[in-house]
Amino acid sequence: MAEKSKKIAVVILNWNGKNWLQKFLPSVIQYSPEADIYIIDNQSDDDSISFLTKEFPSVKIINNEKNLGFAGGYNEGLKKIDAEYYCLLNSDVEVTENWITPVLNLLEQNPSIAAVQPKILSYENKTKFEFAGAAGGLIDNLGYPYCRGRIFDDVEDDLGQYDDETEIFWASGCCFFIRSVDFWEQNGFDERFFAHQEEIDLCWRLINSGKKIYYTGKSKVYHVGGGTLNKQSAQKTFLNMRNNLSMMLKNMPFPKLLLVIFCRMILDGAASFYFGYKNGIAHFWAVARAHYGFYTHIPGTLKRRQKNQTANFYQSKWLIFRHFLRDNKL
Repeated sequence: MAEKSKKIAVVILNWNGKNWLQKFLPSVIQYSPEADIYIIDNQSDDDSISFLTKEFPSVKIINNEKNLGFAGGYNEGLKKIDAEYYCLLNSDVEVTENWITPVLNLLEQNPSIAAVQPKILSYENKTKFEFAGAAGGLIDNLGYPYCRGRIFDDVEDDLGQYDDETEIFWASGCCFFIRSVDFWEQNGFDERFFAHQEEIDLCWRLINSGKKIYYTGKSKVYHVGGGTLNKQSAQKTFLNMRNNLSMMLKNMPFPKLLLVIFCRMILDGAASFYFGYKNGIAHFWAVARAHYGFYTHIPGTLKRRQKNQTANFYQSKWLIFRHFLRDNKL
């Protein structure tokens, strides 16, 4: 008789990440007895798979035929997983005891909640929030994502100020719990994004369809960050900027969208010089490439616009000006 699948599947996307799996997979196995654990492998060319087969035989392995990135890799692999809830977990995350229960409690008590993230702290400095998610994602009126506990590059210490459970705008893909039915009703991630901000786009689509996104401070994990692309990578700059513009075109209501895109063209132009000066000429060109990539995607992006877009999508106005020009840390 076949073993019955558990209600939740913890799913880690892997690409040449043997060292991360070796370091962090034991904590996932130890503290996730209520979950089935899967590795989706994006055609790694290290010895990740042979290592997993030998050292962690209880972990289920799904092999993608090529490297499909974060978005496509999860979309393809999740088709083969039967579970009521998915937890999409980065390979460079250390989980803690009882990290799943508070999240499941939220999902099971409120059917309108589609996705949840825990408190995400830095693995390197466990008293600080981590860049990728912190205490839940928000967005400003110009489409700039930020987090409770992290605005642009400024990160707060964890002093218990975000030990609450509250509605947010987006949950971090670093540790992303979602109902499988909601994931597939939205056709999963937008595979054109490849990586970066695909989880924000998905959350925005969920909100436009009437669902809620939540954060719980009762669960916590520790994230290294930069395990796939370094924070200073020009490719990361390109993907973040291109995908952010496409995400707004898909999800932001007219006529506000037109004004925002115009403002962002000016601001991104200024940002290209700033990034070029700070991080090198490759980042200057990354911004230019991002805009070109966005423009070439416009026909396909418009086809993906939903019928309804919420007008109340943002939690802060003019964040970039308040933060950098007036040093307002919110």
